[in-house]
Amino acid sequence: MPDERLNRRTYLKFAGGAAASAALAGCTGGGGDNQNQDGDGTGDGQTSTTESDGNGETPTGDFPVTITQGQMPSKLDPQNHRETTTDNVVLQAYEGLLTRDAEGKIIQQLATKYERNGDKTVKFTIREGVKFHNGDTLTAEDVAFSINRIVKSDVGGLESPQSDQLSGVTGAKAMDGAVEVTSDGVNPIVFALFASYGDIMQKSWVESHDKNYIAKNMNGTGPFKLKNYTEDVKVVFERNDDYWQDPASVSELTFNSAKESSTRVNQLVNGETDIIVNVPPQDAGRVKGNSKSRLAAVPSTRIIYNAMRYDVKPFDSPKFRQAMNYAIDLPSIVKNVLSSFADQTGQPTLKEFTGYNSNAKPYPTNKKKAESLVEESGNAGATITLHTPVGRYLKDLEIAQAVAQQINQLKNVNCSVKQRDFNSLAGELADGDIETGPHFYLIGWGNATFDASQTIIPLLTTDGALTSYSNEKVDKLMKEAQNMPDGDKRTSKLKEINKILHDQAPWIYLNQQYSVYGVSERLKWKARTDERIDAYAISPK
Repeated sequence: MPDERLNRRTYLKFAGGAAASAALAGCTGGGGDNQNQDGDGTGDGQTSTTESDGNGETPTGDFPVTITQGQMPSKLDPQNHRETTTDNVVLQAYEGLLTRDAEGKIIQQLATKYERNGDKTVKFTIREGVKFHNGDTLTAEDVAFSINRIVKSDVGGLESPQSDQLSGVTGAKAMDGAVEVTSDGVNPIVFALFASYGDIMQKSWVESHDKNYIAKNMNGTGPFKLKNYTEDVKVVFERNDDYWQDPASVSELTFNSAKESSTRVNQLVNGETDIIVNVPPQDAGRVKGNSKSRLAAVPSTRIIYNAMRYDVKPFDSPKFRQAMNYAIDLPSIVKNVLSSFADQTGQPTLKEFTGYNSNAKPYPTNKKKAESLVEESGNAGATITLHTPVGRYLKDLEIAQAVAQQINQLKNVNCSVKQRDFNSLAGELADGDIETGPHFYLIGWGNATFDASQTIIPLLTTDGALTSYSNEKVDKLMKEAQNMPDGDKRTSKLKEINKILHDQAPWIYLNQQYSVYGVSERLKWKARTDERIDAYAISPK
């Protein structure tokens, strides 16, 4: 077995060298909306593909593909979940107005044009001739309904947990072949939001079925149609031959799951699956050394952190939360648990994002200072439990165990680990009620917009959909930032927020995750920074 401490350079070399100097800064986004300095940007292109390097080939026969993630989707309703594992499944059948290509550039999807009509209004021109899987034609009414189902609590029988993903959007109304979308302010990243979120559903189909049916069936406009769904076991799609673009190369697409990384690797090298997620460092050589598989590695937009609920003891004390950060030997976790295949963090915003504050550095390890802060907080002798998923993120359980072990080295705090089913844990966090979530938990957050706001708003503002924290100043500054045009002043305000969040330590700041996939050599496919696995971009070698 390869050495567990395989360093990052070697790891990336195994992956073919493509990610050796990769950085997310290469992706456009960064909060920008393809706008000029006056903020009246448009996207006028009339042609589009969902991938700039899409398959571009006419299907010639059977080409089945299987993808194995760490978790199965929680449901098939594209507007009623908050997990990337679910998103990777539903995006095969559902599409948005805009999307991003493999390099992160915003491109048209179900919209052929997008433009600002004023400070609080944008307009999308809807693509003609698009059909849902049931044969009905996409209309502007469907698009407006879908947006409203996400951002309003009284539409489509759903209070969507994704409302903050379209942060600032207040509603949509259908026009002649177009949709007008309103926001509560300038909404400087509105097009970046719609390039990452906002799947479109058919109004009549949603209104004629209950939530349970919608959670187990699909009717989108995408390149794949649902063939069979066995809950918690597998999802099988078939190629949509009536797709508005060229039909996919993949004839049948299967998603399944295996929590243990070793199981996923075994399935790949034995030819039982074609793409697997989160290949651990110790198995990189095994995947690369097999003649039928290869590695694909890329830095991701995901941050891994330990949230501490501000409303319960001992985490209601900023000093105690700071102590937990000083107690952690983060360089050791990155080196010994993640084999240096990660980057340290000290704020909610990654380096490549708009709003990153270079002065908010990772906390240094200082056990004595941690113990002193615990005493000052009045919580000496505290016993805490860290809840963690298993198999969802790269080395998630091992990271949690290292954190707990290092906290236990303090003389005045005891910490244990509780393993959790990911979907169950995610459900507790995404229900909009802070009190149903654990007091202390490990979780990851991917932000496909490359803007600080879309991490901070949902996770660290008082009304955030998955919040563990509340701070009046953070709320005030974030509201101000979201009502500014994109530019230096807004960036400075986001940096100020990140410094506050570093100092107040609502999280134990851990690492930026790297996405490492195992891929069958029979496929042409490349990994994306946003963790999306778009099967439309897969073709045979």
